[in-house]
Amino acid sequence: MVLTRSFVRAKRPCTDGFRWFVRQFGDGGNYQAMLDEMVAAGRVGDACWLLEQFGPTDEVRVLDAIEAEAIVFAGTLEVRGSVDVEGVVRVGRSLHAGAGVCAGGELRIGADLRVEGSIRAEAGLRVGGDLRAGWGVECAGELRCDGEVRTGWDLRCAGRVRIAGNACVGLDLEGEEGVRCAKGLQVGGDIRVAHSLRAGQGIAAGGSIEVGMHLEAGWGIKAGKVIGAAGAIRAGESLNAGEAIRAGAGYGVFAGLDVQMEAWESSARVSAPQRPEGLMSGWWAGPAVC
Repeated sequence: MVLTRSFVRAKRPCTDGFRWFVRQFGDGGNYQAMLDEMVAAGRVGDACWLLEQFGPTDEVRVLDAIEAEAIVFAGTLEVRGSVDVEGVVRVGRSLHAGAGVCAGGELRIGADLRVEGSIRAEAGLRVGGDLRAGWGVECAGELRCDGEVRTGWDLRCAGRVRIAGNACVGLDLEGEEGVRCAKGLQVGGDIRVAHSLRAGQGIAAGGSIEVGMHLEAGWGIKAGKVIGAAGAIRAGESLNAGEAIRAGAGYGVFAGLDVQMEAWESSARVSAPQRPEGLMSGWWAGPAVC
């Protein structure tokens, strides 16, 4: 893909950036070669701007490993080993890695991110497609995924978590801010969220679910141990906890919000060793029968 001087000027770049572009490339040149040269010259911001303006390509680059200060690539990167980058990682299409991925800056992938090892982002993590990690994911900023998320180990995020598809976490999920999942959320261990947790479908955890504000699911909520929130607990269908269901002081526990009252006994059951305080709706079924 060739970008001409007039194409770039039509996007209204900043004066300094355009002057540098003209001095470096004259009337234009190969799109990816320009991105590579901008990154090599330390103009990573300009390279990211160019990628935002002209979008992804179908180019595929296959490498054994990546160790760099920054990456801005318009196509797909296939890396047999690890990716270790001090700063920004921006990929227009997909990034596939046979080992781990570590980014000291923002990690932003236009399509799928598939990693056999772990993913660590010291800033935000944004994925336009599906996110797959054979091990864990650790993010120091906001995590946003427009597809599905699947991790073999933990998912830990210091910022907000926004997932447009289903999410399946092999071990624990920890969020220091709010978590929203548009579909179902399944976690093998514990869920610990400092603010609110909301899922468009069901929530299931092998351990406990502990939320610092409100807990809400469009379908049911199930935990092997405790379902607890400092605010309200709301479920469209049933609630099932192996140890206890606890809402915050002065807040209620609601089950069957999306089920007709006549169907509560079968589709809005509330099961736990003790009846939750503040149970406002749903069918109290007592301890779950193994």
